[in-house]
Amino acid sequence: MKDITDTTRIQAEILEAFNFRHATKVFDAERKIDDASFETILEAARLSPTSFGHEPFKIVMLQKPENRELFREFSWGANGMMNGSTGQLGTASHFGIILAHTEETMTAGSDYLQNFYRTVKQLPEEVIEIFNGAYGKFQSDDHKITSPREIGDWSGKQAYIVLANMMTTGALMGIDSCPIEGFDMAQTAEVLEKHFGIDPKLYKPAVMFAFGYRANEPEFGKTRRSMEETVSWF
Repeated sequence: MKDITDTTRIQAEILEAFNFRHATKVFDAERKIDDASFETILEAARLSPTSFGHEPFKIVMLQKPENRELFREFSWGANGMMNGSTGQLGTASHFGIILAHTEETMTAGSDYLQNFYRTVKQLPEEVIEIFNGAYGKFQSDDHKITSPREIGDWSGKQAYIVLANMMTTGALMGIDSCPIEGFDMAQTAEVLEKHFGIDPKLYKPAVMFAFGYRANEPEFGKTRRSMEETVSWF
């Protein structure tokens, strides 16, 4: 059990990491994240919580410059057009895309989920039956997540949990990051299918991300609403 000194130190480290982190637009292209540190970031992703524990995401890493360039034309949030640089695509140590599962796999009762329950979660058949019923009710009655768009959006929410944990883990190690939504979804899916064999029936792009070390300090300090405006207690 941690003593009060440890707790206070951990609290300070967490807040320091959140104050350190910012949406880094340009990285130091010469500075690379070591393998062990990035493996830790990926392990944080793998261990992240997801609704029903279904893990409806996949991470695609784009490390070769020629592979990143395939996305440049339609990824305005990562191509530097906002700041006159080569952007995160050209400067990040590590760049990737989190894909979200589609209705093909995430509809209650799907073959994919039955196999997932058995091989990954290693559930007995009677518990799988309970999962099928509970998840089916969750989709059809509780949250009414039944259309392809609704199921895809639900999977995308899980991807954002994953990315948040990746960014926090990076910040705790002094590694910068940026979540990126500024890209054309359809063209991204097309490139993923054509060049990387990603089946659009099974996955859709949710969010891009970049990790590395900042080239410059942020021009402005961190601004947020006050705690009183952010949280209500009853």
